Amino acid sequence: MANAAVSAEAKGGGISRREFLYYIWGASIALYAAQFTGLLVWFLLPRFREGEFGGKFTISIDELPAVNAEPTNVPAGRFWLVNLDTRQGNELMAKAPDESEEIVGVAAIYKVCTHLGCIYAWTPANNRFECPCHGSKYRLDGRRIESPAPRSLDRFSMEFLDADKNPIPGTQSELVNDFIAPVPLPDNAAFISVDTGDRIVGPRQCLLGDLTQECP
Repeated sequence: MANAAVSAEAKGGGISRREFLYYIWGASIALYAAQFTGLLVWFLLPRFREGEFGGKFTISIDELPAVNAEPTNVPAGRFWLVNLDTRQGNELMAKAPDESEEIVGVAAIYKVCTHLGCIYAWTPANNRFECPCHGSKYRLDGRRIESPAPRSLDRFSMEFLDADKNPIPGTQSELVNDFIAPVPLPDNAAFISVDTGDRIVGPRQCLLGDLTQECP
């Protein structure tokens, strides 16, 4: 009688063999699901190599255009490199009436029109970017001159590297008013690293053509 009471008490305080197997089975299923999810995420996430669009591009400083000169085309990265300085303003890059701060530094501009995604080009005769599809026009730094583009051109983040391709502190792109600001060129820069996986959408600014009354 005492043994039966002990047995019943033991059963009441523990788990049965069937319950134990259920727990083991449930834990195994959960572990399998976690592993499967991890592999699926790893498979679906894009993995881009150096020099492949979506990854980083390392450009020699020798390819950087002169200040306020025509942009450098980097077809593989789908961007233009520009070297800006409104303090030395010329017909390609001059400060607009509504711009209170000088625009100085290097920027990487995405080579896709913000209207309907056409590939625009630099037009030397007019000193600006022009889209052949619907006539949108942009200044050297990507700011809209003429619509139908709804906003200025997008930019990629970038930083400068030294001769050993190590990042130079303080030369990483910064966001100013939610947009990538040009990065001033440091004296010891040997390379430019452009991250085409980090694109920031261009701002909706007033049309430059409206400000200057020059909309050909």
